[in-house]
Amino acid sequence: MHSASETGSEAAAEAENHPERLRERAAKALTAARARTAALTDPVSDVDLTAQHSPLMSPLVWDLAHIGNMEELWLLRNVAGHESMHPEIDPLYDAFEHPRAERPKLPLLGPDEARRYAAEVRGRVFDLLERTPLEGTSLLDRGYVFGMIAQHEQQHDETMLITHQLRLGAPVLTAPDPAPLSAQPPAAAEVLVEAGPFTMGTSTEPWSLDNERPAHVRYLPAFHIDTAPVTNGAYRAFMADGGYREPRWWAPEGWEQIRSHDIEAPLFWHREGGQWLRRRFGVVEPVPDDEPVLHVSWYEADAYARWAGRRLPTEAEWEKAARHDPVSGRSRRYPWGDADPTPTRANLGQRHLRPSPAGGYPRGASPLGVRQLIGDVWEWTSSDFLPYPGFRAFPYREYSEVFFGPEHKVLRGGSFAVDPVACRGTFRNWDLPVRRQIFSGFRTARDA
Repeated sequence: MHSASETGSEAAAEAENHPERLRERAAKALTAARARTAALTDPVSDVDLTAQHSPLMSPLVWDLAHIGNMEELWLLRNVAGHESMHPEIDPLYDAFEHPRAERPKLPLLGPDEARRYAAEVRGRVFDLLERTPLEGTSLLDRGYVFGMIAQHEQQHDETMLITHQLRLGAPVLTAPDPAPLSAQPPAAAEVLVEAGPFTMGTSTEPWSLDNERPAHVRYLPAFHIDTAPVTNGAYRAFMADGGYREPRWWAPEGWEQIRSHDIEAPLFWHREGGQWLRRRFGVVEPVPDDEPVLHVSWYEADAYARWAGRRLPTEAEWEKAARHDPVSGRSRRYPWGDADPTPTRANLGQRHLRPSPAGGYPRGASPLGVRQLIGDVWEWTSSDFLPYPGFRAFPYREYSEVFFGPEHKVLRGGSFAVDPVACRGTFRNWDLPVRRQIFSGFRTARDA
C-alpha cells in the first residue's frame, strides 16, 4: 500500500504511463544522452580519448564503449534475448573487474571502434523500443529498463565531464555562463522545518532506482536549514580564519587527509598575487564569491559546518526540506512540485559549466523557500549510504547494495553536470568522504 502523501505524485504519473508516451519519453532520453556523449568525446583528439587524465578516472574511450556494453547487456541480451555481439570485450568493460587505475593497460576498443560499437547497439535498441511492450515484467514495466540505461549513460557523461575538468590543456568545452542573480535573494539565511512525519523515498516514480525505494514514513525533530548552498565567499572566511590549520574542526580521518596531502583550499584553487584563482575546464579565473563552493570533500564540508557552529543536514532532513509540503502533508517529486525540471527552476544538464550564483532560481524553491536544492552542486549530507526499510536490489546488486555501509556518504540534489533524467527529489548519490573531483558542495543545518 502506498502512503497517502504519494497519491498526488501517483496521479501525475498516471497520465505519463500510456505506452506511446513512455516510448516517446524513453527515445527522447536515450537520444539526449547520446548527443551529450558525443559532445564530450568528439571535441578531443584520439590521444586525449585514450589517455588517463587522472588515476581516479577511466580514459574517456573506456566510458564510451562501456556505455554501449551496458546498453547491449540489459536491452539486447536481457530484454531481447540476443547473443553477445562481442563476448571477448565483456570483461574489459565490467566496472567491478578492473579498477579505474588499471583500465589504460587493457586492450580497449579504439575511439572509432568504440563509436561504431555504441552506434550499432543503439540502432538495434531503437528497433527494440518500437516493438517491445512496456509491461509484463519488472524490467519492462513503464519502460523502466530503457530509463535505467538512459540514466546510466547520463551518469557516465557526468563522469566524463569530471575527467574534462581534471584534463590539462586548452579548453575544449564551451557553454554560456548562468545569468547573474536577478531575483531578490532569500529573505532569511535559513528556514525552520517543523517537527513531524514525512514520506521519504518513492514507490511510484517509474524510473526511480533501487536505492530510492520504497516510500516510507520518517519522523524528524524540528531543524533549521540554509536557504542556499554555502558560497565561495563564506568558505573563504573559514580559510582566512585558519580553518585548514585548526584540528578541532576536523574529523580525525579528515585532519589526516589534509595534513598528508597539504590541502589548504578546495580542489583546483590556487593563490597567486594575493588572490585566489581556480581552474575550470581549462580556464583560469578568479574565484567568484557568490557561487556555491565546489570540489570540496565531505571532510571539508563537515569542518566548515563545525567552524560555523552548525552541522551538515542528515539525508532525511535534506529530503524533507526538498520534498515535504507542510500544507498538504505530501511529498513532491521536486521542491517546486511534480512538474519536470525547466531552465527557470534548476541549473541542470550541462547547460552551463559552472554553478549559478547562490540564492537563484526562486521558481525552483521548496514550499518553505529553500532554493537550489536541485542542480548547481551535489550537496554532502552527514548520512552514511544505507538501504531504506524494505529495500530490494533491482535489477543487480552492484548498482547500490555493494556500496552500503559507513564507508560512503550520501550526496543529494544533483549538480549543473547532472541531466534531469538522473535527478529528482528522491535521487541518492554517494561517494567516499575524501572525494573532491566530483561537483560537490553543501549547505548546513542546526537543531531547532
